[in-house]
Amino acid sequence: MKFISEDRKKLWEPSDEWIEKAEVTKFIKFVNNNYDVEIQDAEDLYKWSVEEIADFWDAMWKFADIIASEDYDQVMEDLSVFPGTNWFPGAKLNFAENLLRYKDEQHAFIFQGESKVTEKMTYKELNKKVAQLTKSLREMGVEKGDRVVSYIPNLIETPIAMLATTSIGALWASCGAELQARAVIDRFGQIKPKVLFTVDGYFYKDTAYDTLTNAKKVIEAVPSIEKVIVVSYTSDNKADINGIPNAVHWDDFISDEDLSEPEFEQVPFDHPIYIMFSSGTTGKPKCMVQSGGGVLINHLKELILSTDLKRSDVINYITAPSWMMWNWLISSLAVGATIFLYDGNPLHPHPLRMFELIEEFGITIFGVSATYIHTLMGKGLKPKEEYDLSSLREISQTASTLSPEGFQWCYNQIKEDLYFNSISGGTDINGCFAGAIPIKPVYSGELQGKALGMKVQAYDIEGNAVKDQQGELVCEAPAPSMPIYFWGDDDNMTKYKSAYFEFYDDLGINVWRHGDWIVEHSDTGGITFWGRSDATLKPSGVRIGTSEIYNVVEQLPEVVDSLAIGLPDEKGNVSVILFTELSEGNELTEKLEDKIKTTLRNKASPRHVPSQIIEVPKEKIPYTFSGKKVEIAVTKILRGMKAANRGALRNPDSLDFFEEIKEKL
Repeated sequence: MKFISEDRKKLWEPSDEWIEKAEVTKFIKFVNNNYDVEIQDAEDLYKWSVEEIADFWDAMWKFADIIASEDYDQVMEDLSVFPGTNWFPGAKLNFAENLLRYKDEQHAFIFQGESKVTEKMTYKELNKKVAQLTKSLREMGVEKGDRVVSYIPNLIETPIAMLATTSIGALWASCGAELQARAVIDRFGQIKPKVLFTVDGYFYKDTAYDTLTNAKKVIEAVPSIEKVIVVSYTSDNKADINGIPNAVHWDDFISDEDLSEPEFEQVPFDHPIYIMFSSGTTGKPKCMVQSGGGVLINHLKELILSTDLKRSDVINYITAPSWMMWNWLISSLAVGATIFLYDGNPLHPHPLRMFELIEEFGITIFGVSATYIHTLMGKGLKPKEEYDLSSLREISQTASTLSPEGFQWCYNQIKEDLYFNSISGGTDINGCFAGAIPIKPVYSGELQGKALGMKVQAYDIEGNAVKDQQGELVCEAPAPSMPIYFWGDDDNMTKYKSAYFEFYDDLGINVWRHGDWIVEHSDTGGITFWGRSDATLKPSGVRIGTSEIYNVVEQLPEVVDSLAIGLPDEKGNVSVILFTELSEGNELTEKLEDKIKTTLRNKASPRHVPSQIIEVPKEKIPYTFSGKKVEIAVTKILRGMKAANRGALRNPDSLDFFEEIKEKL
């Protein structure tokens, strides 16, 4: 199997000045001065972080200067309790207080949507708004432990509502306004929220879409909702909310009292603060409950040490409140950076819209998905020739696997001197298992290494740690941001353990198995991701990660997008079916089929060549809201099983195509 050998290229080397200024370099000095160690480089730091787990997280707490009203007795009670480790017992703190530590005139938020109306809010103004909303929520009866939910796009009001909720010690859960009512009901209906924040609508490709109709369906289906607070976004004036039960306008609900900062409820480190939802493409979403302290310290680790975020940065991620990258982005407030929020289609009204904004607003850290980069590549665009990108010092990329050519395109067509920070983890841990190490080189097709404090390995089927070959991504030790429980699970955490801990049970191995194929490279320490292991193709019994196919096929100028599915015949032999969306002006001729197959044979292997190639209409490859291809749901449809939960998809109508053709396969 070919795992980027001669194609692997070093694309960037940090300069001495970069290394000296990097926050992780300062952290290494801090650790050496306080923990009686002599860490020299990134490899030493990672090794120490997983061998001395208590010291690492203790150092992270102190280096990040986490605000707490009471100190912890110890870092953790027992690492062998997995899942269920108790982190930082004795500590009391508030998640929102840590995100609102700055109260000055620096901008906390800059917002722009497709309407091109710009809004800005300073840290001083943010503290005041959160204080006013917190007061109103308390007065209507929201208490510690209650659930407050949001059905709003990526507006400034969304993080204000989250911060007010967590100031009280209530639990926060959110869905972007783009989700359909059924998907929202499947999520919020399980957790019985007291308050719903919603909006009159959202913009997408210059079209205003109504949200209140869907919000009304959610309210009628979730009787626990006592109050609905409506933000007006698409309406010129206040939206008409007469038909919405228990509804009030945001401006009428929020207190007008002159307050400087909220009253912060002090709660234990492991007090639940976020409820995160799985994609829900194969059934009702799992409701993963995460602690405020765990999310806080993990986000600070990733933002400060891995992303190298500083107060002077303007950071943006193309995301929505349906995706954990929104939660991750908002934690940038704890570092005091400026967050640039964008709502709408990032390719509209032209494909380089975001680069226009980078130039205009001086964005320094730009977060994207692999799909976004591949789309720009496929259009043959060259952002550096059209915009002044001098402010941009880092691109962060996640969601799905990026091809080596995608890495190279960023350096060739965006900026040569650029820190490219490819990361991977999950909603499950509200963070990363692998990714950025700012003082190491960047190689094409590789994440730089394992995330600090995450004891990650690649396991073979026998449970052996392997390098330079595909293995299951596992984590051998607990980490603070792992879920504290699943909502509605039993006392034995049956659903929780089933989701992550049963795969190697028969071998007597207790590890978190995440469901990704990875290769750890012994020469660089980098990691290549090869797609979801539960969507693995096995033609003739040989395991193939779907991204191995995508990374080759989607480099062809004729192919815009693709989806690979494995279908067994009566004898159990698996055939690979490749669905392709073609670029404008192309059709799936015999010549193009031959080109696709020949390219896969030469650049991957004969096993990667599909038995059948089928053209799909435009935008009919199904995606989740976090930008991941929906392989398992399509596989089930083609095998005659129940269709996926359409409301969990960004483009739910895409499944109609696969329903129609399943009889022909």
